[in-house]
Amino acid sequence: MATIKDVARLAGVGLGTASRVVSGRGAVAPATAEKVRKAIEELDFRPSHAARALHSGNSQMIGVYIPYLSGTFYAPILQIIYTELRAAGLNMVVSFGVGSGDARQQAREGIDFLMARGCDGMLLLSNALLESDIEALGPIRSRLVVLNHAFASIPDQCFTVDHALGGRLAARALLAQEHRRIAVIAGPSTVPDNVDRIAGFMAELTEAGLDTDKLWVAESNFAADGGWAAAQELLASDYAFTALFCANDEMAVGALSFFHQAGVAVPGAVSVLAYDDTMSTKYTVPRLSSVHIPWRDLAENGLNFLLNRCYGLERPVTRRFPVSVTLRASLSTASSLRVGQ
Repeated sequence: MATIKDVARLAGVGLGTASRVVSGRGAVAPATAEKVRKAIEELDFRPSHAARALHSGNSQMIGVYIPYLSGTFYAPILQIIYTELRAAGLNMVVSFGVGSGDARQQAREGIDFLMARGCDGMLLLSNALLESDIEALGPIRSRLVVLNHAFASIPDQCFTVDHALGGRLAARALLAQEHRRIAVIAGPSTVPDNVDRIAGFMAELTEAGLDTDKLWVAESNFAADGGWAAAQELLASDYAFTALFCANDEMAVGALSFFHQAGVAVPGAVSVLAYDDTMSTKYTVPRLSSVHIPWRDLAENGLNFLLNRCYGLERPVTRRFPVSVTLRASLSTASSLRVGQ
């Protein structure tokens, strides 16, 4: 494998001159630069990551923290980030929540892991951290971007959506189909964006005249097995409902699967509405209606902001992430059939 020394020797220039052409930093006469580029092409020279880091003064790596890697939510976001970084000639280091501590402790340890590897900046997908944790990061706090959560101390570095509006749109979608007997499978009450979407959902129903205290509501774990267990509990409760709102797609997939096993027709007897609109919603039977959160736009713009901050780039950044509802086959007008009656 050719080295930078081989390139310099073939081009007939000094090592420093060849290095400046490779890194793009520093002045080199056009004719000399052309000789170096021809040598690079002839030798099929590819600069190593270590060499680029040495010349640029940074690691050329962005750290990403996510709480866990399972299901269909985090993996597509990681793929988006990785694809963008590789296209920019950068690399990604990922840490997950591991260990016996709570979510906050796991996030702090994950960030420490990324910092120890010399990451130039970090993208965090965690709502378990406190403002004091952000303050404790010191200088690297300026090279931090948070997705799907907001911190008052770094508002410009946070990219999120209006989940309360998302909850309201979910309620409007069900009300538009004349559903008034509604069950809810919520996510963990400790997760702020779940609290926001459920609060928005309940507020919209209240304004429409529904007594939300009489709704069947269960708290689950944002996973398919939690949706399955909650749906099983729902059917056993004899609560009469025509629609089920699940606070994320994975729980909706689990609930849909249980309904199928139990012989409950969707949407013939019950409509199901999910939240997030990840890829999984397109491949269920029936296909799931879901509140669409523009996760790709969120991730790409948060990353663009971070790359601009870390490397002096001028990538476009927007902070408008419209929330909508994607209607598919799982949602229809309230049926004369009622589960539990």
